[in-house]
Amino acid sequence: MKAFAALFAELDATTSTTAKVDALQRYFAQALSADAAWAVYFLAGGKPRQVVPTATLRRLACAQAGIEDWLFDACYQAVGDLAETIAHVLPAPRSNSDLGLAVWIEQRLLPLRTEPPETQAERITAYWNELDTAERFLLTKLIGGGFRVGVSKLLVQRGLAAHSGLDAKLIAQRMMGYTDAKRLPDAVRYEQLITHEVDAAAADSGQPYPFFLAHAVGLAAAEFEAVLGPPSEWIVEWKYDGIRAQIVKRAGQVWVWSRGEELVTERFPEVVAQVESLTDGSVLDGEIMVWKGERPAPFNLLQQRIARKTLTKKVLADAPVSFMAYDVLEWQREDIRARSQAERRAVLEVCVAGTALRLSPIETRASWAELAALREESRSRGVEGFMLKHREARYGSGRTKADGTWFKWKIDPLSVDAVLIYAQAGHGRRASLYTDYSFAVWNRKPHDAAEAQAVIDAIARREPAQPGALQLVAFAKAYSGLSDEEFRAVDQVIRKTTLEKFGPVRSVKPSLVFELGFEGINRSPRHKSGIAVRFPRMLRIRHDKPLHEADTLASLETLLKL
Repeated sequence: MKAFAALFAELDATTSTTAKVDALQRYFAQALSADAAWAVYFLAGGKPRQVVPTATLRRLACAQAGIEDWLFDACYQAVGDLAETIAHVLPAPRSNSDLGLAVWIEQRLLPLRTEPPETQAERITAYWNELDTAERFLLTKLIGGGFRVGVSKLLVQRGLAAHSGLDAKLIAQRMMGYTDAKRLPDAVRYEQLITHEVDAAAADSGQPYPFFLAHAVGLAAAEFEAVLGPPSEWIVEWKYDGIRAQIVKRAGQVWVWSRGEELVTERFPEVVAQVESLTDGSVLDGEIMVWKGERPAPFNLLQQRIARKTLTKKVLADAPVSFMAYDVLEWQREDIRARSQAERRAVLEVCVAGTALRLSPIETRASWAELAALREESRSRGVEGFMLKHREARYGSGRTKADGTWFKWKIDPLSVDAVLIYAQAGHGRRASLYTDYSFAVWNRKPHDAAEAQAVIDAIARREPAQPGALQLVAFAKAYSGLSDEEFRAVDQVIRKTTLEKFGPVRSVKPSLVFELGFEGINRSPRHKSGIAVRFPRMLRIRHDKPLHEADTLASLETLLKL
């Protein structure tokens, strides 16, 4: 635990890519394989399951520190992170533990889940008394299921490559599925990542390939010809809003992997049936979507299906999925990722023929202007815009242009002007700032500024909203889109206009209007507004817009019809 806590602190203390890779390389050079296995799992995005509720951790910390709840809450407000607060308020440890990370996880934390509450409390208290502040912080993160660190999976792969002397692309391929929670890490799996020996059995396994990711195009349509060349040099496909996935068919078996490296085969039996006639030794890249009639259904229907624990006949009938194939990575047991996009497309058409899979259609036009006009039909088609894939592009690993270029040419996001009503502190380097916001729109358009101000004044007096009267209705949360300078400025406003505190959350007197952008909008009975938006983010602060001119529920209803 000491070595991993030191690595965590070193990674968290720098923004330098080189320094982070160096720190990872040093850690892997001295760590036992069992410990390194868990380190890779957590650093690459593996999620620790919560062992005990965070409320229990707060209660135990207060008891150990001999402080009242209100004092702990005050410390929490100042620090902004529960695990860090606990680590600082606890008394000095009475002993010192040299146990490794694997022992802590496998012999101490994982067994705690099945223990009665009194045993959990006794052991957690004892564990805290063996660790220093940095180690307690990390342990509490793991117990509470909130572990996060500022390092990407790509940097972990580079660290392993530097340690092992292997190509980072090979490490990336071997790591596919490593963070799948259904199979926990161990020394053997870690050593398979860094071995120089070729694993012959891998050819018959369900191992997928690293996904190739696209860049945002970042150009005005008028600039395309000068920068990208003519459309004839590109394969232009619609960009679908589903679950990015790979289908792997080897040794007569089928595996379906999500981009998040989860094995989701059992969740999509229709997809398995659709590849029954697919040639053995094939790996396809594409999108899983619910398809209704002649167009894909909104993502929320697919999301509802994913949330179901049991796939009943009704669920399968209400949200039938299809796999839209748009690339082939392996064909007849040969890795063909190094072939050009045009060559792979030709192979894909042969590969998909005779199966029940959908083949991503290609759009061809004489000019970028014509394609831009066609792109305006995206919402009516239930898609997000275009994917642009250079005809000579190879299939790379991650978001890189080293092997070729994929661009996503998305339509502009939907947007509304909304009012800030709640705020919560961020995480990591933003733990001392209020950066996570909740927004509201008016339930109807205010008659004038005076009517809106009367509502704001009533909110300031903590008066509940009256049924049928003008009021602000919460509908979305967002925490990205602003610069550091803008976050600091909004943080100052939040601290000056706070009305009430609910644990880490502050309610504020409405005073700021933001333009929020989002990718999709759907009805949702789970939300007070009756509406849910997808991927909300702050586009700008509307200092120019008074509160009474913020948007309304009717504005959201209009967007639902687009």
